[in-house]
Amino acid sequence: MSMEVRMLLAIVLSFSIFLLYHVLFVKAPPAPVDQRGAVQETQEVEGQSVAELEGVKALDEEPPPESLPEEVVVTTPAQEGRTIVVSTPLYLAEFTENGGTLKSFKLKKYRESLEPESPLKELVQLPEDPRGTLVVSFMGQRILGLTNAVFVADVEGDSVDINEGQERLSFAWRSSDGVTIQKSYTFSADTYEVGLEIKVRNLSSEPIDDNLAISLRNSFGEDSESRYVFSGPAVLLDGKLEEIDVKDLSKPKDREKAGTIGWVAQVDRYFLSAIVPKEPRKAAVKMAKPSDILRTTYIDPSGPVPPKSERTYQYKVYFGPKSIEILDSVGADLTRILDFGFFDIIAKPLLHAMNFIFRFIPNYGVVIIIITIIVKLLFWPLSNKSYKSMSQMKKLQPKMAEIKAKYKHDRKLMNQEMMSLYKLYKVNPLGGCLPMVLQIPVFFAFYKMLYQAIELRHAPFWLWINDLSAPDRLFHFDITLPLMAPPYGIPVLTLVMGASMFLQQKMSPPPGDPTQAKMMMFMPIFFTFIFINFPSGLVLYWLVNNILSMVQQKYVSKRTA
Repeated sequence: MSMEVRMLLAIVLSFSIFLLYHVLFVKAPPAPVDQRGAVQETQEVEGQSVAELEGVKALDEEPPPESLPEEVVVTTPAQEGRTIVVSTPLYLAEFTENGGTLKSFKLKKYRESLEPESPLKELVQLPEDPRGTLVVSFMGQRILGLTNAVFVADVEGDSVDINEGQERLSFAWRSSDGVTIQKSYTFSADTYEVGLEIKVRNLSSEPIDDNLAISLRNSFGEDSESRYVFSGPAVLLDGKLEEIDVKDLSKPKDREKAGTIGWVAQVDRYFLSAIVPKEPRKAAVKMAKPSDILRTTYIDPSGPVPPKSERTYQYKVYFGPKSIEILDSVGADLTRILDFGFFDIIAKPLLHAMNFIFRFIPNYGVVIIIITIIVKLLFWPLSNKSYKSMSQMKKLQPKMAEIKAKYKHDRKLMNQEMMSLYKLYKVNPLGGCLPMVLQIPVFFAFYKMLYQAIELRHAPFWLWINDLSAPDRLFHFDITLPLMAPPYGIPVLTLVMGASMFLQQKMSPPPGDPTQAKMMMFMPIFFTFIFINFPSGLVLYWLVNNILSMVQQKYVSKRTA
């Protein structure tokens, strides 16, 4: 075979291998992410009819103003826009024509503090910022004048009262080159959910090929961060909850997220604001905190708006409490924002049970006591075995003391004799620890649930305990006390809980090791200092649990006497 033929066969074989590899192993390129962080859907505007673009409506020509729907008619705006107040049984919302944005959202059923004259809870903290939140823009700043645009509302007055049903409020603005943007909000009397529809009508000669973006903006200082519960931006990304630490926004990987986005939100201990697209889609979200204002931006992937066409974007927004029942009614997996971590599988059933019992007994302190009793009954058989083992250990104390005295110079032989004693009387020396170990997951689940449950916020129990989500304090002092978080006062419930632990320890047989015995003596003191800043609802649970444990232990001791 000549050299030329061999060369030709080698080229053909190499090309065939390359082609086969490309067909079998090389995947189609993913949707490109442009330099602005938006996930682009591959679409061609030129050479493609408007009818072929999903979500785009073709316009034959610019309709005269009188033929447009009333909410789209745009008049010459004033220099400063009006403020429109929307009132429902649940909230007071203030919208401004400056950008058609939301600048205040006050919840009628929640207050800033326990004081009787305390103002309504405000979810939008932007007092010095005229732009508000729910700001609409285009990533490439394609629409000139949009940043400082003054929209026109479709209502004559400055207020909208909604006592039942739904109402719609629209804002519209037209640019100098023929682009109209209309923002329509739909309010319902019985929900915190607000519908948001954005229409972009392009009557210019150029396509709008930038991605539309909608931003949540709110004040976020160092005081907003919680040591125990996450505060900051959160995203439901690819079906998983992602919480981004505000301190990490300097890192590029945390500033931008791309994937299938179900919603974006800004959350704190008890409340949240969220933007929920009509359906989860491949999109992007950007987060930034250049000053005290945290900005979380959803970048819509819908694609371009060709000339002589209109595109409609639909969302729902939520400003309200992190109530598991309310969030569940909104849908879109918004309940995922209530994240109890590793103990979620225990904490959420406890929360559902607590809310169910509250329907019949409207006192969350009493509800916590009832749930503690139910949990104790579930562990009752196992605890019986453990307390029986502890009672038997107590009977063996004299024999154990004899062995310690006899073999005090030979620790190895002493341990062997001890094990023989346990085996002879069929006693498990670790049996008494089992109830405590099994209760640890329930305790942490209670802790996570009670610390985040908005149902306990400002919920009174009895006498001086007027907020089960806060530490209990009898009287208030103006002096600072070490290891105590403000407000400063006497933690009566915590001290009673510590005393119950001391009594419970006295009822248990002392450990064989003197060092362990000394350590156990400090446990009630140690726990008292730990609990001093815990929510009083959690302290109440632990106190009731201790009392029930002592009752059960006394009962088992009498039966085995």
